[in-house]
Amino acid sequence: MSPSGPVVDPADAAGSPRPGEPVFLAVGKLRRPHGVTGEMLMEVLTDFPERIKPRMTLYTEPEHRPLVLRSVRPHNAGLLVAFDGYHTPEQAGELRNQVLVVPASSRPKLPEGEYYHHQLIGLQVRTAAGQALGQVVEILTTGANDVLVVRGASGPEILIPLVEAFVPEIRLEQGELTVRLIPGMLPGEES
Repeated sequence: MSPSGPVVDPADAAGSPRPGEPVFLAVGKLRRPHGVTGEMLMEVLTDFPERIKPRMTLYTEPEHRPLVLRSVRPHNAGLLVAFDGYHTPEQAGELRNQVLVVPASSRPKLPEGEYYHHQLIGLQVRTAAGQALGQVVEILTTGANDVLVVRGASGPEILIPLVEAFVPEIRLEQGELTVRLIPGMLPGEES
């Protein structure tokens, strides 16, 4: 959501993970050794690849084995990375296809009014009048704006654009968000 998104309480800003949030976030996937010095080609899975720097500790998924980065450099659409203790292509090859994660607590804070998708999944959705609609089960990324997929106890899913006009308030600490609907948005309603 853009900085001009819904107004939220600053206490709701990104920080320590809440119950139900992931403890680790994926930042990359190791593909194959590159060269003779133990470098690996890493597919980038984060919006913040500039934060991946030498001496940083990344963890393998799912066992969370720590790997300390020896070097990092851009390569095509990914990164070339090398880790302490892995100095040959054979040693580096042992890490092939490993997903690398960082603690969620190390994620960068976003500007006020912006959220990570995983923070919104599972939030209860209510209208401004207090009508419960269900919970956010998915977020669709489109060219114009993201779209919340809301599923209630029964009936079809409701699609709600994730813009301030339709989502005026997000309260992470309370686990809910308020939506403003227009006629025809609810299943069975005529526009």
